[in-house]
Amino acid sequence: MELRAAAAVAAALLALAVAGAVFALTRDHDVAQDASTADVYRGSEPPAGLRIPAFRLTSYRSQGVRSSDLRGKVVVVTFLDTACTESCPIIAGVIGSALPRLSADERSRVQAVALSVDPKIDTRSRVRRFLWRRGALGKLDFLTGPLDGLRRAWRAFHIVPAVETGNADVHSADVRVFDRRGVWVSTLHPGVDLTPANLVHDLRTALERS
Repeated sequence: MELRAAAAVAAALLALAVAGAVFALTRDHDVAQDASTADVYRGSEPPAGLRIPAFRLTSYRSQGVRSSDLRGKVVVVTFLDTACTESCPIIAGVIGSALPRLSADERSRVQAVALSVDPKIDTRSRVRRFLWRRGALGKLDFLTGPLDGLRRAWRAFHIVPAVETGNADVHSADVRVFDRRGVWVSTLHPGVDLTPANLVHDLRTALERS
């Protein structure tokens, strides 16, 4: 079992490294971030010019959510599994704590969404309970399907889902901030730089700079 878990972790890390290389090779050179981005955002700097990919999914609230609905807003995107006991509770808790710190005007121009990485597990009732326990209910939307739409989104975001590792705690679990132009400007990681203060700072910076 330990060897299997280690292999899953290694596979996930390799996939993430490959994803970074793919991002670097496929980025849009027509959209450039300021050279000072790394000094402005508290999260790590993603490859320049990457935009939020197109997706069309369904929320746990049964509402359709399309990437085009998010145009003109600063968007927080993350990847969660309600059975995850390590990074996911931290991520949801930080987002749930950070968003209320924004002013009403700022909040109206920010949208936070999580993509399920195991939709068979992430039922409507489980998602609602998971968000409520982390103080993120009504603050973080959770997109749970359909499966074919999620698979396309996973590929577009270049992430490793839990359904591929077979382990709820082994999957891509970062928090990405996209500015109002849809450009990816900051990445925050639980246990490293993801805190409510840092997320609020990067959201406000994205609002001001775009």
